[in-house]
Amino acid sequence: MRFLSNLSLLYLSGLLLLISCAPSSRQSTPKHASETPVTQLRVMSYNIHHANPPSKKGMIELETIANVIRKESVDLVALQEVDVNIARSGNVNQAKALAELLGMHYYFAKAIDFGGGEYGVAILSRFPLSDTRKVPLPEEAEPKAEDRVVALATVQLPGGQRILFGSTHLDVLSSDNRLQQVQTINNIAEAQEGPFILAGDFNDYPDSPAITALDGVFQRTCQTNCEPTFPQDNPDRIIDYIVFSRTFNLKVLSQHVMPESYASDHRPVVAVLELPAAPASR
Repeated sequence: MRFLSNLSLLYLSGLLLLISCAPSSRQSTPKHASETPVTQLRVMSYNIHHANPPSKKGMIELETIANVIRKESVDLVALQEVDVNIARSGNVNQAKALAELLGMHYYFAKAIDFGGGEYGVAILSRFPLSDTRKVPLPEEAEPKAEDRVVALATVQLPGGQRILFGSTHLDVLSSDNRLQQVQTINNIAEAQEGPFILAGDFNDYPDSPAITALDGVFQRTCQTNCEPTFPQDNPDRIIDYIVFSRTFNLKVLSQHVMPESYASDHRPVVAVLELPAAPASR
């Protein structure tokens, strides 16, 4: 009996050794894969009109917005006109719901109280976000204008790279307000030590004073022969932009305006940016 017990113990010990050496399904992806530096970023700017298709008054189609974003396989999205817990859109946190539909991280920044909830801009990111914050934008030229903000977040890229990403929606009433708001954003960029990518509905034309001021600090992802973004059914105006700080060596690989004319009253803008090589570790 003791002999059989020893054999049993020997068998069990071997079995446990084999199990401990077997690969775990949780480690099927190499650990270093998530640390591989990113060399390109796909960025989108999209004014989603609180997920209300202009042709369907009162209808909310959040999944349609998610599908538009999903088609482009983007890394970062700047959203404008986002409802959070507002009655007209079903008391849903649209930023959170879109993040869940797309499997992304998110940050929402309220611009105003509206309809029993909050209304503003948001960021979606395939990568983790940190240091999220909201910066109110000035409206001294026309104080009665709707409050505007810029949402900011540090994006933690694989391999240790970090960039600042922002989403904003500039004033629609006053060109002087827009100029002041751009100057505030320029100050943020000039104080930033790393790359800063900003996107949004700037409510102004490429040759306007506000965009001219923006060009002094940022580079637009499209400079000439750019496609219009508004209105969605027959676009004739360029008011939605993706820009990045000039002091860092980012390269525009492509930009296009999606031919999407149903989901919102704006067409989404998508740009592919090449990032500078990360410094070699020592």
